[in-house]
Amino acid sequence: MSEHEEIDEGFYSRQLYVLGREAMQRMGEANILIAGMRGLGVEVAHNVILSGVKSVTVQDEGQVLWEHLSSQFFLREADLGQNRAECSLPRLASLNPRVQVSAHTGPLHEDMLMQYQVVVLTDSTLEEQKRLGNHCHSHGIRFIVVDTRGLCGQLFCDFGEEFIVLDRDGETPMTAMINYITKGNPGLVSCLDEENHGFQDGHKVSFSEVRGMAELNTMGPQEIKVISGHSFSIGDTSGFTETGHGGVATEVKQPSTITFVRIQTALMDPELLVMTDYGKKARHQTLHLAFQGLHMFVQKEHRLPKPTSQADAAVLLGMVRGLNASAQLETLDEDVVLLLARTARGDLAPLNAFMGGVAAQEVLKACSGKFKPLIQWLYFDALECLPKDVDNKDEYDGQIAVFGSKFQERLGKLKYFLVGAGAIGCELLKNFALMGLGAGEGGHITVTDMDSIERSNLNRQFLFRSKDIGKMKSSVAAEAVREMNPSVNITAHQNRLDPESERVYDRSFFRGLDGVVAALDNVEARVHLDKLCVLHQRPMLEGGTLGTKGHTLVVVPHLTESYGQPKADTEGAIPLCTLKNFPHRIEHTLQWARDQFEGWFKHVPENVNLFLRDPGFVERTLGRGEAEALEVLGGVFGALRDGGAQGHRPTCWEDCVHWARCRWESLFSNELRQLLHCFPADQLTTSGLPFWSGTKRCPRPLTFDQKKEPHMQYIVAAANLYAHIYGIAGTRDCAAIRVTLRDTPVPAFVPSSRLSDRPITEEDQDALDKSALDKSGLTWCSLIVCSLYEQDDDSNFHMDYITAASNLRAENYDIPPADRLQSKRIAGRIIPAIATTTAAVAGLMCLELYKLVQGHREVSSYRASFLNLAVDYFVLSYPSSPASFTVSQRSLPPPPPPQTTSAFQWTLIYYILFIRTDLCRTFQTVHHRDDKSPFRECFLKLCLSMSNGRCPASWTNGAFLSTG
Repeated sequence: MSEHEEIDEGFYSRQLYVLGREAMQRMGEANILIAGMRGLGVEVAHNVILSGVKSVTVQDEGQVLWEHLSSQFFLREADLGQNRAECSLPRLASLNPRVQVSAHTGPLHEDMLMQYQVVVLTDSTLEEQKRLGNHCHSHGIRFIVVDTRGLCGQLFCDFGEEFIVLDRDGETPMTAMINYITKGNPGLVSCLDEENHGFQDGHKVSFSEVRGMAELNTMGPQEIKVISGHSFSIGDTSGFTETGHGGVATEVKQPSTITFVRIQTALMDPELLVMTDYGKKARHQTLHLAFQGLHMFVQKEHRLPKPTSQADAAVLLGMVRGLNASAQLETLDEDVVLLLARTARGDLAPLNAFMGGVAAQEVLKACSGKFKPLIQWLYFDALECLPKDVDNKDEYDGQIAVFGSKFQERLGKLKYFLVGAGAIGCELLKNFALMGLGAGEGGHITVTDMDSIERSNLNRQFLFRSKDIGKMKSSVAAEAVREMNPSVNITAHQNRLDPESERVYDRSFFRGLDGVVAALDNVEARVHLDKLCVLHQRPMLEGGTLGTKGHTLVVVPHLTESYGQPKADTEGAIPLCTLKNFPHRIEHTLQWARDQFEGWFKHVPENVNLFLRDPGFVERTLGRGEAEALEVLGGVFGALRDGGAQGHRPTCWEDCVHWARCRWESLFSNELRQLLHCFPADQLTTSGLPFWSGTKRCPRPLTFDQKKEPHMQYIVAAANLYAHIYGIAGTRDCAAIRVTLRDTPVPAFVPSSRLSDRPITEEDQDALDKSALDKSGLTWCSLIVCSLYEQDDDSNFHMDYITAASNLRAENYDIPPADRLQSKRIAGRIIPAIATTTAAVAGLMCLELYKLVQGHREVSSYRASFLNLAVDYFVLSYPSSPASFTVSQRSLPPPPPPQTTSAFQWTLIYYILFIRTDLCRTFQTVHHRDDKSPFRECFLKLCLSMSNGRCPASWTNGAFLSTG
């Protein structure tokens, strides 16, 4: 997209929340070259194309070989013998019609690089990296090298002598509510104790709404020094007239400049590494030399080391030792060099997915200036995936080169259950197809997702195209998998995973599985799936993303901790009094606007329809208490009675405009006047302090003005939504609406002695009397339409209403407004998403799948991960071990797998230890218990089956435990 071209919000909506408009505009002017169209190259290309750059050129001189099909998901058997770039071009271009995609089948030379802003090399020689890297560095072209060999990956970035980063982390600027500011040098700023301000030394902040030191409100950003979590200093304030009170301090992000060195210089510095696993520092420093040694080996032998050749491994190790003579690493991990030699011919889809996702994010940084780039080397390995013994008797390609043919056969026979076919689900299914999961005899993949494809999905759920909009995600994804690998056995379901679907996903279904993969977008579903996996003792892989952040978790029965119940989180909860009277952040006004929308256009219509259809509705409502009944039934009768009967039912479009205008007056003027009537601007508390201080902003009633766009936006949206409820045709014609507004009577404001929660009057009691609730007394009695909130349909007025209402409310309280995109994200609780993070997370999950397939039984073999691609932050750690339990003053680990001890036996043992008595008395106690727990049932069945209905005497002395 050019500077003047509009961003397609429907397609890029979730990515816009991550990158922002300015970064997306800069990306829309960038031309990218990606060299090498094997598995890793196509991973980088598909992520970059989905992101929305101007153009992508894919270059490759090589032809499609059979071995490439195990990692390059856009190649097919029919492409064998043809150029890889040309074969990949049509499928890459179909990902995003907004991006120009072309192919170059000749060699790379310096002159052709001048038309690109970013150049990415994959599957390249070291000589080529140095030659092209020097040229790019000299001409201001951002240069990236990425490579994978077996279970090891390498990434290098050189963005030139002076690369400007406009926003290092992409986080929303922090704000803090100010308590007071002292006069002094430096001046002390004390914040309210609601929460830590979050600022750091060197941050710059701007001030607004400060009273007393009003000069601060017009000054530029001030550099701060943190004193504590609730205070910081800002420099000399001694010259100000008086002490400051109240106001807001807002972080102002400052551009920073980063200097990069050329690749030949960076090669000499093994300390210039970004760690991906803090327990592997020596290993990654060794890999820095080992990859250079691998280039030397290929240059000498014209091939990679053979997996079965100890001689090749020894040659590579000798080369690396020679390099270390100059590098002088503190520790050279020679085992890593030998493992690299053994697996270097491998080409693994999961590792390509991870490294390709990380590299693609660096491309976006290079052309947008958003987020801190990699400085400058990154190494990643998953060598813990390797089994102790590998079948080395066959010719190797792709995955078999690393794990052997027997492992491949085992992988093909597995039965897996994937829950979710969204962004992560699509990436997982692609990896499954390339890995051959479920592609053998007896193997199978079941995927379920109840959602259909929407346009906003296409930006990151890369298995879907525009022609698929409206179709079920799971079905389309399954078809795409079959196209990639016709051997995969896959079945698509459209079921929600919840208690109601347990008749489908029952004990026999789970017992037939080898594992479960969660690609879900909410915690509740994850918890439910985890519960089922624990119940049926099946391993689970789980992953999630939030913009550039991602995490993965592997759950192995009896070895690692399960996902478990989420901890209570009330941080996001907004107190009701804040929403009603004391908002101080745009999140508060958006939640208030969302509540207004739900109340008038969803809840009231729902209650009306229940009243008209359900004879027991009134009686049930009256049982909910007088105040709630009055609100509900008052809304019902107001919605059903026309204006002549003191109701709100419209009979024409003009009535809807009148209603919207009166609502505007009530919400943004009268209610604030009432609040100020009860609590004037100069109100003091009983302690003599100002009532309107701190987070309590003194409101400002608005005066309606047809010439102000936000005022009219509310009227247009509210009137059209109200008309929709009653089946009345609306309009967006503001000129016609202004004419109607001239004749709208607006009741004068009359203050009340109470703010709200007025007592129930006799008139209210009459309205609540059952005899008054007679449907026959209504002049109109048809069902009306409920508006279910849908944020991605720009024609339904939902976001128009919420954005307008929120910004008018923000104007009441002098809160900076939010644009439509930001309002949509906050009000809709939308999870920002980007394809790069999704690909990286799916890759890490599938690396853990390798370990599950091999049956690793040590916690140290597995990894739980957290990453933030915005700042190249990676934490890979061992999963937690499961908790042990103290029963009868004994500490017991969880029971071992069912292969060694039956569930009945362990049930019996636990019950005996819990009851703390002999087995006979235990049987009698359990037999007379009233609980319906499965433990009780299992215990009784076991006892009766072993004794033919009698209780043997030997049970009383515990002899059974020694024999059972």
